[in-house]
Amino acid sequence: MLDSYFKISERGSTVGREVRGGFVTFFTMAYIVALNPLIIGLSKDADGKFLGGGDAPNLAAIAAATALIAGVLTILMGVVGNFPLALATGLGLNTFVAVSIASQMSWADAMGLVVLEGIIITILVLTGFRKAVFGAVPAQLKIAISVGIGLFIALIGLVDAGFVRRPLAGPVPVMLGDSGTLVGWPIVVFCFGLLLMIGLMVKKVKGAILIAIIVSTAVAIAIESAFKIGPLFDGATGKTNPKGWNLNVPAIPSDVVATPDFGLLGQFSLFGSFERISLVAAILFVFTLLLSDFFDTVGTVTAIGHESGLIDSKGEVPNNNKILFVDSVAAMAGGAGSISSNTSYIESAAGVGEGARTGLSSVVTGVLFLLTTFLAPLVAVIPYEAATPALVVVGFLMMSQIKGLDWADYGIGIPAFLTIILMPFTYNISVGIGAGFVSHVVIRIVQGRRSEVHPLLLLVSGLFMVYFLSSPINTWIG
Repeated sequence: MLDSYFKISERGSTVGREVRGGFVTFFTMAYIVALNPLIIGLSKDADGKFLGGGDAPNLAAIAAATALIAGVLTILMGVVGNFPLALATGLGLNTFVAVSIASQMSWADAMGLVVLEGIIITILVLTGFRKAVFGAVPAQLKIAISVGIGLFIALIGLVDAGFVRRPLAGPVPVMLGDSGTLVGWPIVVFCFGLLLMIGLMVKKVKGAILIAIIVSTAVAIAIESAFKIGPLFDGATGKTNPKGWNLNVPAIPSDVVATPDFGLLGQFSLFGSFERISLVAAILFVFTLLLSDFFDTVGTVTAIGHESGLIDSKGEVPNNNKILFVDSVAAMAGGAGSISSNTSYIESAAGVGEGARTGLSSVVTGVLFLLTTFLAPLVAVIPYEAATPALVVVGFLMMSQIKGLDWADYGIGIPAFLTIILMPFTYNISVGIGAGFVSHVVIRIVQGRRSEVHPLLLLVSGLFMVYFLSSPINTWIG
């Protein structure tokens, strides 16, 4: 029944691979359950209240809602879209909601804007507009998007592990470790995990990525038990320990099960924001959320499709419209659950690297997220340093597609170059996509080849120009 519904054999996979892939995807993105509360849970709204309406942060409730909605939507993606793609609160989007939107209104009003954005993007899917835009993008630019995301997630892995860090001062934006030196046992765990993962992959060991994560976690627990390293940042003292663990401190938990608090669900006001800020400001907020959500997903789906070999001869992904529909519903669900817009996660590529090719892996990942609402202490055992090697390895796999680009054609080569470098350099998928679209259109017009540009690509490039210039436009209007 599983094989028939999910087309497992047809896509050259097995149930075992799908299960392993689901576990790997979960391990590489489970950090969002701990990180999202730190981003939106510690920020006050315009009324001086924390998320949930209280005078003190409620991180446990945010973590529970984050895991619940990620689980439900990821299972929905697997069952409806039959695609190895997991969803959770979008990083970047949650920061934008916390810093730019909630600071000008109540948290309920801010989440109402997220729901509105989700409604609009769902309408775009149902009318076929989102799929049409997807089809209007030249095939080689889709490859560039996939390559750029590969480089981006490799950088995410290196940064989250502390292998690459931002210096406290000086002209260099990033450098090796702490002040140009690799320090601390956590980095040793990361390097060990990366080399182990590479070695297992080279030897074609089944479950290489998952095995490396589990073994590295065991090593990390042993090291922490022996040396008492502690976290990178100690919230109690406010001190930073450059030799500490990033986010999760590996340790065998005293409690395995915790009762979840789902009190945040439904705490949103759909039109309350229009009473707090101007109509134009509200529209710009929704537009920014919409554009980022729209094209992050286009890029992610394209990259996962290429990596899994599911792209057809027309450059399209099977069940594309269903995939985009679930993703659009996720934006609404995130706002309705008060944990910011949910979107597709590029970390799903780690599961694809483990062999996942169908929605069954997404169902496995979703079930693990649902269990996390009760097993949060157990998830905290796995440190970044044990999971992030998977992102570096998958980044390599996705980068290998670069050989399919025609660098001799400036109308492809230059936009591809901008797409690839700007995703990691700006830490934003949409920026790389936008720069690639705009430069492609401009170059084709200069070359006198305007007829080769799809009208929808012209429209989207114009919208991206508005997106890039939103700050001066907002200042001019204000």
